[in-house]
Amino acid sequence: MGYFHRLHFASVLLLSTMIFVSCGVETRPSVSRRSTRVLHHWYDDGGDGKVSIHISLSDQIAEFKRGDREIGWCYVATGKEGHDTAPGTYKITEKVLDKYSNIYGWFEDEFGNVTDPDAQAKQKVPVGMVYVPAPMPCWMRLTSYGIGMHGGVIPEPGAPASHGCIRLPREFVQSLFDVVVVGTPVVISNEPSNRGNFATDLPAQQPNMRPIREIGDGSAQSVTYRDGVPVSYQ
Repeated sequence: MGYFHRLHFASVLLLSTMIFVSCGVETRPSVSRRSTRVLHHWYDDGGDGKVSIHISLSDQIAEFKRGDREIGWCYVATGKEGHDTAPGTYKITEKVLDKYSNIYGWFEDEFGNVTDPDAQAKQKVPVGMVYVPAPMPCWMRLTSYGIGMHGGVIPEPGAPASHGCIRLPREFVQSLFDVVVVGTPVVISNEPSNRGNFATDLPAQQPNMRPIREIGDGSAQSVTYRDGVPVSYQ
């Protein structure tokens, strides 16, 4: 076989091998980066006006105003089926920074492994387990029968998940807790929010304004504005 024939044969063999590999079944699944979702945004100017809260059950979004000015929003998780959060007009009647549920919690073993994430205080504790009451940081009571707002997990933004309370993102709830008072009005309704249930956007940036940093869990850093200028970040 001449030199050029051998060269042609080798080229064809190499090309056919490449085609076979590129069309073969992958042995390693491709890894796609999980998209993150901003769970809250806070831009209170700390100025005049009282804070008010509107919670949309249909969108699972809370919106906050000071006077007639919007000062932020966040995703919430209200009562799941069988534990529905009732629409209505409420007021905050109690504020407790560190509170634990006297009804709900979980069972865990001696190593701290959770064996039942949805236990109740009235249940018999299995042998070798302990009952841990659920933490409800930054508790803001709305009813006499135990419904309120507090920090918690938002497992699926836009979907109810609680036993009736209104969970707010844990990394955000302190910002709201610090500006509300006993008497702050809270309206819970089935009306849609001004954002719909795809609140992934951030307000347009001011000139020379640092962008708000997204954190790995899908939350965002809070920013405080005065006269449209960011003055501090949390």
